[in-house]
Amino acid sequence: MKNALITGIAIGILSGLWLFAMHWLGYSTTNPHEIAPYEYYSVLIPIVCLFIGVRSYREKEMDGTINFLEALVQCFKSLLLGGVIAVFASIIYINWIYQGTNLADFSGRLFGAMLVGVIEALAVALMLMNKSKAI
Repeated sequence: MKNALITGIAIGILSGLWLFAMHWLGYSTTNPHEIAPYEYYSVLIPIVCLFIGVRSYREKEMDGTINFLEALVQCFKSLLLGGVIAVFASIIYINWIYQGTNLADFSGRLFGAMLVGVIEALAVALMLMNKSKAI
């Protein structure tokens, strides 16, 4: 659980910092229905953190072997905590920094980020599993 906690905190803090950094650098979403190209780089934050976190979990706590389900559960624990921290940072961003954002549009982006996180969790679990279990 400690590993998922560290990875989740890293995902949440880095995602929140990405949000604030893009605003402070002068980049903002031009249209609620349009995504700027630089926003696609934010996908790298959870996939890199999940990969490092689950690999560390596999090597240190699981003695170098992990199956798909164990890796997926570890990813979901990390994503849950990271998502809570990122949502908290986005609430601060919407309420005090950039008040011109429509909440419905922003929640749509958060839902999209959740779907991307689930896909990334599946990918990381598939990449790092090395023990198959017969059903």
